[in-house]
Amino acid sequence: MNLLSAGRPVRLGSGAAVAVAAGLLTAGLAVPASAADDPPQSDQLWINTPYEQTLPTGTDGGRPQSRTLGVGLYHDNDNFTVTDGRLAVDVSDLAGVAEVTWSDNCTPGGAGAVCDIPVVPTIGSDYEDQVFLTVRAADGAEVGARGRITYEATATGGPDGTLTAPHESFDTTLTVGAGPDLAIDPVADIEKGLPGDERTIPFKVTNNGNESANGFTVELYASYGLTDLTRYDACTYTTTDGDDYAPSTRATCTFDQVLAPGDSFELPEPLTVRLAPHALNERLDIDVEPGGGAQDIDSQNDYVALQIGAENTADFSVTGDAVSAAAGETVTAELTFENNGPAWFGNLGSGDPVAEVRLVVPEGTTVTGVPSACSPRTLEGGYHPKRTGAPRYDCDLRYWVLEDTRRTFAFSVRVDTVTPGATGAVSIHPPFGEFGEYPFGFDPDLTNNTAVLAVN
Repeated sequence: MNLLSAGRPVRLGSGAAVAVAAGLLTAGLAVPASAADDPPQSDQLWINTPYEQTLPTGTDGGRPQSRTLGVGLYHDNDNFTVTDGRLAVDVSDLAGVAEVTWSDNCTPGGAGAVCDIPVVPTIGSDYEDQVFLTVRAADGAEVGARGRITYEATATGGPDGTLTAPHESFDTTLTVGAGPDLAIDPVADIEKGLPGDERTIPFKVTNNGNESANGFTVELYASYGLTDLTRYDACTYTTTDGDDYAPSTRATCTFDQVLAPGDSFELPEPLTVRLAPHALNERLDIDVEPGGGAQDIDSQNDYVALQIGAENTADFSVTGDAVSAAAGETVTAELTFENNGPAWFGNLGSGDPVAEVRLVVPEGTTVTGVPSACSPRTLEGGYHPKRTGAPRYDCDLRYWVLEDTRRTFAFSVRVDTVTPGATGAVSIHPPFGEFGEYPFGFDPDLTNNTAVLAVN
């Protein structure tokens, strides 16, 4: 159960995976809002651990390379202060497989150590690992040898005064391996760019493995608001149309160069992209793989998802409708979402709907026909057992909208009782709005996020 580091960011070019995975550009975690007079009284301690790590054997009989594992504690509820964290690390299963060097806040003993963490943070953007284990393959370890590190933890705090991480739930598997390990140098995100800006993306890949990479491929996925990717002779370029997934540009580059252990590679000329007039929260994915069918022994460092932000706005609006009918008649009511630009917007990491259009059904009417993207709800947003006849409907948009997207939801509405001037509320909300009505930070005009459905 490695909640913070369960895997690499979702790859932009992975099709349907982009639409369902949890997030990069919308990196903030959605946490249910709590009433100020009734704060939640539960809390839970967790351990953040790497899921697995491959350790290379030594090159040409030399000492095996070391790897660093970051581990840490965190808890759920920021209503509580949690201190005196104690992380117990058991490495008894690593005998003959790997050797561990402990960080300064760990006290070794027996086949493990206890590491002290004075203050335990809550989950969120301020989380940082607190314990760092240096591991390497044991001398004489054979390729394929495998062992586990297991973790337990306690801390002081929470509603009962003591928190304990779930027992036997956290571990890291270490495997001794041989092969190339293509690692991309860290690249810093770009913030506060401007539409029209050209930005240079540093790119360098190094073979940290113990065998040569006999050629390799580099794949680039640029989101819709990034244009003018540098053209290289070794690359082929394709652009998606945005019918099924958010539009993007893909470059696939093949290089024949041999990268021996320790060798590095840089592109023939700097990699640049331009922020389009419709750019907002953009993303550039870079993926490197060894050629010739070779397996990279550490896939966690051969991929980056670079976030590139533009100072821009996207004006979301919703339009209601006005319909008339006698008692017993059914009419069609159309609710229309529109992005008035100038920017597009996409939840490229999480795949969550960009927004939902909400209808509160007018008094004296019954919804008898529901668009496919709309879900019945109680007035408070809870489950409603029948698709028709609900007092409220929430209609999901796709996970992206272009700068000129227009989407209409057509409802069949039966007038049961003629009530002159009856209206139903129409509004736009972020996804999962029941857990807190957070405004759209990129929307410069929230006044057009509401409308009405008027009947008679």
